[in-house]
Amino acid sequence: MSDEAVSLRPVAEADLPALGRLINDPQATGEFQWHGWRDPERLRRRWEEHGLLGDDQWIFAVVLGDEFCGFVAADRMGLLPTMPYWNIGIQLAPHARGRGIGTRAQRLLVDYLFACTPVMRVEADTETGNLAEQRALEKVGFTREGVHRAVTFRAGEWRDSVMYGLLRTDPRP
Repeated sequence: MSDEAVSLRPVAEADLPALGRLINDPQATGEFQWHGWRDPERLRRRWEEHGLLGDDQWIFAVVLGDEFCGFVAADRMGLLPTMPYWNIGIQLAPHARGRGIGTRAQRLLVDYLFACTPVMRVEADTETGNLAEQRALEKVGFTREGVHRAVTFRAGEWRDSVMYGLLRTDPRP
């Protein structure tokens, strides 16, 4: 791992081609993120509308020094305004995986959400086979809460997902 710090920042226009590859290139998405082709201009339209920082979803670039490494996202959840919480996710470029960047980025995102929003809960989920992401979430302080059966359809079959939760009041590593 480089001595340079991992940081989050708003997505810049120059990031959009790399961001698009992380969503639409099966080689770049990785084993657990390829869910089929998507509208390649969707992200650009959303970026032009609100910089990918809308009311219900925030997407931040993950950078190491000046190097774009991927993105983290937080989706506002909850049925009522009195019950908001966030669900987070991450997608890293192949060159950034396995270096601790994802753990650091997710920790930064959780810190940001607890500092800048009044939510009590942040959650994350990942396929049961994605052991690297499960380890990263646990290093951030998330607690494994259970398995959602057959919740994700990928590569021609339904897959189970592990649900993780982190409360504002939980101890953090």
